[in-house]
Amino acid sequence: MSLLSGCAAEAGALPVTTRWSPPGKAFAGGRWRETERHTVVTDPETGAFLGEVADSTAAEVRAAVDALVDTFRVSTAADRADWPLWRRREALHRAAELLRQQAERFTAIVGSEGCKTIRDARREVARAAETLQLSAGAGHALQGSSVPFEDTSRGEDRLGWSSREPLGVVAAITPFNDPLNLVAHKVGPALLAGNVIAVKPHEATPLSALALAELLLEAGVPGDRIAVLPGGPTAGRELVSHPGVDVVSFTGGVRTADEVARLAGARTLLMELGGSNPVIVDHGVDLMATAQAIAEGAFGCAGQNCLSVQRVYVVAQHYDELLGHLTHMTAHLSVGSKHDESTDVGPLIDVAAARRVEHRVEEAVARGAVVRAGAVRQEATYQPTILTDLAPDDPIVTDEIFGPVVSVLAVADLEDAVNQANRAATSLQAGVFTRDTTAALRTARRLRAGAVMINDTSDFRIDAMPFGGFHRSGIGREGVTSAVVAMTAPKVIAARLTSIS
Repeated sequence: MSLLSGCAAEAGALPVTTRWSPPGKAFAGGRWRETERHTVVTDPETGAFLGEVADSTAAEVRAAVDALVDTFRVSTAADRADWPLWRRREALHRAAELLRQQAERFTAIVGSEGCKTIRDARREVARAAETLQLSAGAGHALQGSSVPFEDTSRGEDRLGWSSREPLGVVAAITPFNDPLNLVAHKVGPALLAGNVIAVKPHEATPLSALALAELLLEAGVPGDRIAVLPGGPTAGRELVSHPGVDVVSFTGGVRTADEVARLAGARTLLMELGGSNPVIVDHGVDLMATAQAIAEGAFGCAGQNCLSVQRVYVVAQHYDELLGHLTHMTAHLSVGSKHDESTDVGPLIDVAAARRVEHRVEEAVARGAVVRAGAVRQEATYQPTILTDLAPDDPIVTDEIFGPVVSVLAVADLEDAVNQANRAATSLQAGVFTRDTTAALRTARRLRAGAVMINDTSDFRIDAMPFGGFHRSGIGREGVTSAVVAMTAPKVIAARLTSIS
């Protein structure tokens, strides 16, 4: 079985081992830079050398953000006439075109430095191009409105309106699991809105962000409006705490997010923090097709996906049949090298990540969980794993695992399923399979999640959606239009029509 049916190799695709060397180790102050320190980027599966990038120092980060602050200040003083909205739109549109033209090269970069299979890498590049295209078309989100001053006696003889204005300097920190598209999700809306932006990509996957910066420059984005600053925790801390930063956009884990929030203080925060995503299976559905959808949603990208299916609640009458189908399909998945076109489930980002997943499964088994498939680690690869016989509040059910592990639990009915699903503090998206339209809509309204997919799993998203969760799943919403709104603020201009003397 293929997790991504119909996603065979495209004619002429470059081998994933093809390397690209950035023009410099970082990009800041409008130019490519050599830096005081550097770090080596390798393929995490093979260990092959891919390139060298900056290990940005605190001083280098400060200088880069200072330059962005100056750019935004000068741009504001010039009423942004130097790079108006129509030019921003055209540059992003051109960037989307260029990315599609260079899809094979970017697929090689994403597939080499990260943990995605070649098929998943190819799909991410296509999505990143769509994200840039959506960003180019998001100018409608900048529309203002009139202010009804005449609605109060104090507003007589006044006329006014509000417009959406860029907040200023955006600091973006991105993860390893979507090293290109999640950068596009931050850079595209920020630039379209008239902001300037500094990106710190994950230490393991900086080449995708640097390659995107090179492409944006080719598309016409002014170099002084963007910085890419590879580095570790020191660079990240300096970036989010810099007093010139107006917006911090972070995608990652909850514990790191707490530290980011502490360092950033009182400023605009956008955070997408993942979650333990539930899927509910009701009566009357095609259990074989549902099991296949669950397998794809749980084990795609080796479970290293914030939308991954982590827990499945099945009405008791169908529990055994659904579990049987899911176990059979899981056993027939192709587990192997990410560079192999036939691979369904590749390795995790590194051995430490696989050991972390292994340890959590072993803890769950010690608490009484039963392994129905998988639970075997080989270096950085962890076999797709199904667990049953778990308590509803077991940590492996309620806490995000970020690996190829799914828990299957029997429930009495939809009400029981919703009550159990809502136990977790992090539910980014959810899915419900049922043929009862009324039950589906009622269940969707009651689930505590940022999005509910009816007759689909949690692992579905289009890049135009408002994207985010509730409670500990994050702050605010990504998705192109939502991000443009979040990175701007209304500014009121009011005119008194009578002179005072």
